[in-house]
Parts: sequence; C-alpha cells; structure tokens
Amino acid sequence: MRLTEYLNSEKALTEMPASHLMERNVVYFEADGSCHDIAEVMVKKNFGDVPIVDGERRVIGIVTEYDLLNALMKGDSLKKVTAAELMTRPPIVISEETPEEEIVALLQSRHLIRVPVVDSEGKLVGIVARRDILAGYIESTLGPLPVF
Repeated sequence: MRLTEYLNSEKALTEMPASHLMERNVVYFEADGSCHDIAEVMVKKNFGDVPIVDGERRVIGIVTEYDLLNALMKGDSLKKVTAAELMTRPPIVISEETPEEEIVALLQSRHLIRVPVVDSEGKLVGIVARRDILAGYIESTLGPLPVF
C-alpha cells in the first residue's frame, strides 16, 4: 500500500493523481533477472507482475504470472529463463500526473491489476494497483486510513 504521508489528505478520489495513489517501494528486476527469482518474489510478496527495468531504472517490460505459467506449460525451466525472454513489451506505464479516472479506465479496459508509474524520463517511481484506487476511494469518503 501507499506511504503513510499520503493517507492524511482530504482530497476527493477524482483529485488523486498517480503520485498520491501509488506505492513507492516497488519490487523490480533487470532484463537479465532469473524468472525463477521473479516467481519466488511474486509468491512471497503476493502480486502478479514485476516491472523490468534497464540500468537507469527505465521500465522496458513487465513479467506477469501469465508469462511465467506459459513458460512452465512449454516445459521451460524458470531457472534458465531470463526476464528479457518472457517480458511483455512495450510496457504499459502511466505518469505521476495521470488522474485517477484515467488510471481506472486503463486498468479496466486492459484488464490490468497494477500499472507502473514513471517520471518524465521514463524511470520507475511507483506502481498503482486496483487496490490502491479502492484505498483512495475509502480515504476520500471516510477520511485518512489507519496505518497498520
């Protein structure tokens, strides 16, 4: 979930850009990352995709559970497959300024669960999940969420 400093606003949901809704502590891999390691992180952290970045942290692709399962169905060993071999490109990303309504429309129309957030140079700065939108809704209607 999002950082606590963003849980104390009294904004309406429609006034919340990606920078307000996003999680800033994003797990990512580089293109030469092992798909076994990616699968392990996905299972441990309970999410279904991982952004793939270059050496300057620009998002160059996404590896999803779907990609990993396809590799397994083909009989590939995830220990021998790299992120570059499976990643979806070009990646779908949004900017920090993307309004909530556009994020929801993108998530719904593309059947996405999460979408990486990039700065003006295309560098990964966060990720917005469907659950973050729902948290923004709760925050906008009930006030700041409790920090657990």
